[in-house]
Amino acid sequence: MRHSLSPAALLAPALLALTVGGCVPPAAAPAPPPPPPRPAPAPAPTPAPLAGDWRDWPLTPGTWRYGRDGRGSRATFGADGGGARLTLRCDTASRAMLLSRSGQSRQPLTVRTTSTTRAVPVRQSAGQAAEVEASLPARDPLLDAMAFSRGRFVIEQPGAPTLVVPAYAEIGRVIEDCRA
Repeated sequence: MRHSLSPAALLAPALLALTVGGCVPPAAAPAPPPPPPRPAPAPAPTPAPLAGDWRDWPLTPGTWRYGRDGRGSRATFGADGGGARLTLRCDTASRAMLLSRSGQSRQPLTVRTTSTTRAVPVRQSAGQAAEVEASLPARDPLLDAMAFSRGRFVIEQPGAPTLVVPAYAEIGRVIEDCRA
């Protein structure tokens, strides 16, 4: 005896699979991969170390400004909108020139001009907690060397940025005010 399967019997297992398969919820789509980690911010660029002849170093951004107050005259070097980076002030009471810069290092300032290089001791400024100053007699030849240096002079101090400043007329004006 031969059994023949009807077309419905042949389709029954397929229909059963479809019916049962339809009852099972579809598999959840895989979660998207997490975003790649953000790169760390680049550190602020540090100025390249100054090398070679100091007379070729780029000038520190800023300009000199002359002013007077009750204590005497002063020339202040700094960038617009920024604080003073360097100040040369005549203290008329003591006839001394005060050379000050921002910072707290107690290391001497080295003043480098075309004719002279000299280290001068500093102390904490009486007026500003974050400023140091050197006191020079009004007739100190270092002041003339700064005023007449060819185009620029340099203020160096360990632990503080080197300042390469132009030798503008405001410097000589404050010196002459103090000597008068």
